[in-house]
Amino acid sequence: MKALIQRVKRASVSISGEMYSSIGKGILVLLGVEKGDASENAQKLAEKIVNLRIFEDKNDKMNLSVKDVNGEILVVSQFTLCGDCKKGTRPSFDKAAPPDAAVQLYEEFTENIKSLGIPVATGKFRAMMDVELVNDGPVTFMIEK
Repeated sequence: MKALIQRVKRASVSISGEMYSSIGKGILVLLGVEKGDASENAQKLAEKIVNLRIFEDKNDKMNLSVKDVNGEILVVSQFTLCGDCKKGTRPSFDKAAPPDAAVQLYEEFTENIKSLGIPVATGKFRAMMDVELVNDGPVTFMIEK
C-alpha cells in the first residue's frame, strides 16, 4: 500500500460538481492499493498515519499527531500512485490491485482509522473526483507499508 499524505487546513471531495465530503484541520490521504497487499498492510498503514507526528507543538516542532490536535482524515482512493513511469512515456498500472481487492482494502483502511478514534471522510471509490485542499506548510509525505 502506498499513501501520499498531506497535512491540511481543510480538504474536500466533489463529484459531478456536488460536495461529497470534507474535513477541517487534519490529513488528506491519497491511497494506492497494490497487488499483494493484505489486511495487515491496511492496519499498519492506518496506525502509522494516525500516530505520525507531523503537527507542530507550542515550540514549533513536529511533535503532535492528528489525534493530538483533534484532527480529521480524508481518504481518497488513488490507483495512479501504483503507476510505474520508469519506461517510456505512458505509465504502467500492472502493480495496482484489481478493483475488487482494492476497494476491500480501501474500506478496511478507512475502518481501521475510525477504530483508532479519528473522524474519517472519504471519496467515492472508482469515481471521478475533484479534490481540493489547503496544504498546511506545505507538509507532504509518501508512506509505503
